[in-house]
Amino acid sequence: MIPIRYVEPVYRPPSEAQSLILPVTDGCSWNRCTFCEMYTAPQKAFRARGEDEVLDSIRRTGALYGSQVRRVFLADGDALVLPTRRLLAILEAIRAHMPSVHRVSSYCLARNLKKKSVAELIQLREAGLAMAYLGAESGDDEVLAKVSKGETFETTRDALDKLGAAGITRSVMILNGLGGQQLSAQHADHSARLANATQPEYLSTLVVSFPHGEARFRAGFPEWEPLDQHGLFVEMERFLSQLELTRTVFRSDHASNILVLKGTLGADKARLLEQVRQAIATPEAARLRPEWARGL
Repeated sequence: MIPIRYVEPVYRPPSEAQSLILPVTDGCSWNRCTFCEMYTAPQKAFRARGEDEVLDSIRRTGALYGSQVRRVFLADGDALVLPTRRLLAILEAIRAHMPSVHRVSSYCLARNLKKKSVAELIQLREAGLAMAYLGAESGDDEVLAKVSKGETFETTRDALDKLGAAGITRSVMILNGLGGQQLSAQHADHSARLANATQPEYLSTLVVSFPHGEARFRAGFPEWEPLDQHGLFVEMERFLSQLELTRTVFRSDHASNILVLKGTLGADKARLLEQVRQAIATPEAARLRPEWARGL
């Protein structure tokens, strides 16, 4: 048994499936995004975990499994909200007690980098923080305001530029369908513009979904109407067609994506666009609807 206290539910990116999940906070310090249900349960109210508890968890886990752990994911929603001093202490403890770890990663809110300098981020990278997963969701200011993201195109770009300047690998997520029918075009256009401006190492898309219902989301976006699967394909084609990336690994293979897309942009742009255009041209695609749109 891993000697770490977990507060369910616990989330991590799909690519962190083999990582040790190390909570350094509970919940999300913002937790106002109306599309996100990950940290809305009462037990997930935001708090920073005590430093002694986190360091003790690292020591005890290291004593049992230190030679087996290769990757560590700092949970919950935005570990980088912690002061740089505390993050450095955590990273140094991981290095000391889990010597086989070669990558530490974390979710990251753009707002949490406003008070961190590039020099501080370089310190974190040198101490072992290799990757940050940043949910941009959209590059469109109107969409971001409608869903209470608390960010803009500029604040997201600034955060990604800081991470890039520090040498921390950036994995950026965009939500296909977030703007609904009304704002689909500008959501696609400005999300592509954000990716082009920042050139992240990784870029992925998920389909917006509401397992617990749409009431919270619609409170701030009452005019939102979901895209059917054909509409999601059309939005994806518009997004991909405007991407001008050089060495970005692109993935659209989350469980929410009916059409799986994988490649490197820009080398595989033509192939990926052809896949999407074939899906658009398939009559059956217009009748497909994702699970959340079928009321599941």
